[in-house]
This record gives sequence, structure tokens and C-alpha cells, in this order.
Amino acid sequence: MVNSHPVALLDLGRTSTSYIKQVGLLNFFWAAVGFLLLFCLAGCATQHVEPPTLPNTESAALHRTQTVRSHPSSGTFDLLYITDRAPITASDTALSYGAERAIFLSFGSVSIASTRKPLTSKNELRVSAVSETGRFPATPYGVEATANGLSRSLEAVTAHDQAAASLQAEVARRLSTSDRKEVVVFIHGYGNSFDAAALTTGEICRSLQNQFVCIVLTWPAGGSGGFFFGYNIDRESSEFSVADLKKAIRIIAETQGLERLHLLAHSRGTDVLASVVQQLSIEAYVSQSSMWQRYKIANVVFFAPDIDLDVASSKMFAWVSDPDLAFGNKPRPSTVPPQGPLHLTVYSSPRDKALGASTLLFGSALRLGQLAVDRLPENRSEAASRWAGSQMGELVDFIEFPGGGFIGHSYFLSNPAVKADFIALIRARAKAGDPRRQIVEIKRPFWRVSDVQQAW
Repeated sequence: MVNSHPVALLDLGRTSTSYIKQVGLLNFFWAAVGFLLLFCLAGCATQHVEPPTLPNTESAALHRTQTVRSHPSSGTFDLLYITDRAPITASDTALSYGAERAIFLSFGSVSIASTRKPLTSKNELRVSAVSETGRFPATPYGVEATANGLSRSLEAVTAHDQAAASLQAEVARRLSTSDRKEVVVFIHGYGNSFDAAALTTGEICRSLQNQFVCIVLTWPAGGSGGFFFGYNIDRESSEFSVADLKKAIRIIAETQGLERLHLLAHSRGTDVLASVVQQLSIEAYVSQSSMWQRYKIANVVFFAPDIDLDVASSKMFAWVSDPDLAFGNKPRPSTVPPQGPLHLTVYSSPRDKALGASTLLFGSALRLGQLAVDRLPENRSEAASRWAGSQMGELVDFIEFPGGGFIGHSYFLSNPAVKADFIALIRARAKAGDPRRQIVEIKRPFWRVSDVQQAW
């Protein structure tokens, strides 16, 4: 009996040690899985593939209203870039931008060259030159004390106005030579370098037959510090960029000659775009307008969105669920301004394992990029059905891609059916259900990508 307590304590210690080891091994296992998934997420974010030959999705109406000039599929073409990355000098002394944050917004031209691979005879894209055109003042802008209170400094306002005018002049110049008086903006995801973001935008633009003005909005992704392959740093950098990118999109939207604006985002970039849309939609509503009426936004497209389902819904429809929000100088609870052609399209894949890392890190119940109709919680399904038949009933489409896996996070570029579908959406203005789209109905607003070529 004298030794029973030490023995019992020893047994308890052994049990606790064994338990701790089990917990440690379990945590190590999940950490290893998380690292693997993040590695795949980073790898998938920067992969580039040869764009497939796609069917002509132009509608007859568009052919009647415009003359489409042909563009070569090879050679060099130019994109407009806007970034709050810090500039760097590459090894060949050429200008580029890194993963560090800048306190100013820069813009300019990035030239994309298409070269033919000698063995495969396929064309691949590369960044050939970067040229900065202008720069906004450093933030936060200066303020001055006046007799009437604080005021923005005249120097900051003047510099901002000059930069905004220069950016709009560049967009207008490109619109004047473009087949379509429309702008396509792309926001990339986690782990993308400046060059990778530009090349992805170049692939999208080339798939659209270079008929649009294409702009890459690139934030300071690609950080390598901290844990999780820099994912935590990239997440905060994406939040840092929201104010800058919102300002840029507003300036683009107010450019003379612009007819339509299309906003596309991939992975982590969808959270950035959701925040931008949230703020711009509130601005529009308070000014007694809508996103379409004020900013000419026709499409918002999320590819493999790395954002929680509830967070996305809260951001995208904040103004809808706030009847106390002022409409002009006072609230009008029942008022919903006309939305015009504005449409949200979400491409998701329940097999997108790369997004599993975000689920592990944030404890998310469901990432929007893994959404499928049979995985939607019942209360969300009922909420979605309430939109049907109302004024907003055709505002959103959820499109499920049955592929995915560890190397399928960039399926919007690598899968011909997905690419053909979003090209029909943007270039032909084809709605879901149109035979030119590459999707079949599950139950509106849910659709599934079809690998069977649709009839034209």
C-alpha cells in the first residue's frame, strides 16, 4: 500500500504521456496534411497550360453590331497592370514587382510574348517587359488642420487626381483600339508572383481572342515568411490590398467610353474581390444606384473561391440584408435598385483538395470553392430557393466542376469545358441554360459542367 500511490501516479503519467504522444502525432499528421495541401495550393496557383482551341461563342446580335478584327494567336500583346506590390529590380536590371507591400498604387504596361516550344509546337507565354506609367500618392493621404476642421492636403489630392486621370487616359486609349469597349479585370490567388498573375491574365485575354481590354490587379502575394508556406502573410496582404483595388476599380469604371466591366478572381483573390464588391455595392446603394448603373459591372466571376461560404454571402449581399442602410439621405427599406445585367457566377469543385488546407486552418464549415448542391446545408438551400422568381432570382449561378483533386485547383485554365463555359459567359453574353454554355442544370441556380461539347 505504501508504494501504491507512486505506482498509480506512474501509471497515470504513462497514460498521460501516451495520450500526449497520440495527440502530438495526430496534430503532426494534420499539420503535415495542411502543409501538403498548401504546397499543392501554391503549386496549382502558378501553373500555366496551353489554351485549347475553343468554339466561336459570338452571338449573332454581337456580330451585327460590331466588326471583329482578327488577332494573331502568337506574337506579343500588352496588358495594363495595377499593383500595390513593392517594385524590385530583376537580375537583368529590368523592372518588376515582388511580394512586399507598397504604400502606393502603381500602374503601367506588361508585355506578354508568345513563343513556340520547339518539341511540342505549342505556344507558351512569358513576360517580356514591364513599364510603369504612373503612381498614386503614398497612403494614408496627408491631412491638414483648417479653421473648419481637418481637410485632405491639397498636395495629396492634386497628386491623386493626376494619377487617376493618367490611369483613365490609359484605359481610354486601350478602349479606343479594342474590338469591344469592355474591360476584363483579373485578381489572382495565393502564392502568385507578379509574372504569374500577368501570365494568367494573358491566357484569359488570349482565350477571349484579345477583343477586350485586359487588366491584371495584382496584390503582394508570394510571401515566404511565417508558417504555412507564407499563406498567413498572403492572407493579410490580400486584406491590405482591398482599399487600393477598390479605388482602382472605381477609377476604371468611371473611364469615358467603357460599356461593360467584368471582374474575375481566383482562389484567395475571390475574398479580395468579395470585399471590394461589398464596399462598392454599399457606395452605389447609398448614392441611389446599383453596381451596374454606377460602375457598369456586368459580371463577377469566382473561380475555385478560397473563402468561407457564410463569409462570402455576408460580404456579397451585405446591402440586401440591411434595410436600415440609407438610400440617398434616408433609409427606404423596401427599395432595391435595378441590377441590370449584373451577374455573379461561382465555379466550385467538391474534389478541390487544395482548398482543404483553408478548411484545416480556419475551421471552415464549407469553403465556397468546394460547394456542391448535395453538400449545401438545408438552411442555405432554403435561402437560395427564396431568391428564385424574385427580382434577384437570376443574379447568381453556382457551377459545379466534377473534377479537381490535388492538381485541379486551376481548372478554370486547364479544363477545356470550364474555359469554354466562362468564355461563352463573357464573350457571347450567354446566360446559364443557353446551348452555347458548357453546363447542364441540376436545379436552378445550381449547374454542373458538362464534358460533352454543346451544340452551337
